[in-house]
Amino acid sequence: MKKKNTNTITFINATYKKLSQIANIKKIVNRKKFDAWFNYKYKISESEDKFIKYLIEKNQLYLFTYNENKLIVKFIAPLINKIDFDTDKYTDWYGSEISCETGDYILQGKPDLMVATGIDVPATPYFFLQEYKRAVNPTGNPEYQVLAAMLASLFLNDTKIIRGSYVVGQIWKFVILEKLEDNNYEYFVSDAFDCLQFNDLIQIYINLQAVKFLYCK
Repeated sequence: MKKKNTNTITFINATYKKLSQIANIKKIVNRKKFDAWFNYKYKISESEDKFIKYLIEKNQLYLFTYNENKLIVKFIAPLINKIDFDTDKYTDWYGSEISCETGDYILQGKPDLMVATGIDVPATPYFFLQEYKRAVNPTGNPEYQVLAAMLASLFLNDTKIIRGSYVVGQIWKFVILEKLEDNNYEYFVSDAFDCLQFNDLIQIYINLQAVKFLYCK
C-alpha cells in the first residue's frame, strides 16, 4: 500500500497561504462581531483598578524593549493570574501541544496560552492567547499563528466558534473564528488595544473576564 503523503504545518510557521491549503478561510471586517464580547458588563473593583494602574506604571518605560520571556513574566502573567482561569471545570495551559490531521495535512503546535478543559492534558479549548512577541522586529505573523491554533481546535472539537487574542509588544488584538458549511471559515480581527493606556487595558481586562464568564462553558 502506498504511504500517505502527509504535510505538517506548525502554528509557529503558519501563513495564510498554508492555512488556505487546509480550509477555505476568509478574513472579514465586521466590528459588530465583537459587540457581545466587548460589551460584557463587568464592574471593576477598587483593587482591580489599582492593579491595572500599577501594571502600567511598572512597565510603561521599557515594555517595548522586552523580549518574549520578560513580557510574559512582567506583564502578561500577572494579568492572566488576576483573571484566574483556574477552576474545577477548566484551567489555563501553557505550551501544551495540540494537533489534528485533516486530509493530507497535520496541523500542530504549542499555544503559549490555552484555556481549556482537561486534567493531565487539554481537552476542549475555549480561548487562545498566542505569541507574546516583542515590539522590535517580531518573527512570524502572530495573527496566523493564533489562527492556526484556533483552526486546529475547531477540527478537534464539535464547535463552530472559537475566540483568541495575540500580542505584539504593547498592542493586543482579539480574534473570532467561525466554522461555516463545507469546510468554509470566516475570521474577524478587532481593533488594536494599547495595554499601556489605562482605558485600553481596562477593556482588555474586561474582555478576558468575558471569556471566563460568557464563553468557558
